[in-house]
Amino acid sequence: MDAERRYYSIGEMCDDYSVTARALRFYEDEELIAPERRGTTRLYTDRDRARLTWILRGKSVGFSLNDIRELLDLYDIGDQQHTQMLATRDRCRDRIDALHRQKKDIDATLAELEEFCVFLDDRLTKDS
Repeated sequence: MDAERRYYSIGEMCDDYSVTARALRFYEDEELIAPERRGTTRLYTDRDRARLTWILRGKSVGFSLNDIRELLDLYDIGDQQHTQMLATRDRCRDRIDALHRQKKDIDATLAELEEFCVFLDDRLTKDS
């Protein structure tokens, strides 16, 4: 079976995913991916590629490394990723709610700053 397995070098992974070798080694240190080793050479499998895709998507939407790790760990439960997908969906909804709250706070701060600038402009105009 191993003879049929496709391996990817660290350079291929970096090119394919637009990440640095340092990032890949960091994810390995964090036990998020586990490339095979032949001497000092890291060999990445399709499983590593799938996990890296999840890692990068999770990072892009603001998940913590712990969130990402927990979601990745659910892959191996053996239920065709049903539990993993449910947990991911729930985390996504939680993240959406948090971002909506942040957006509301940002909008309120922007309005307050704009109002303050108008006040200052009026004062500057009156003082001129």
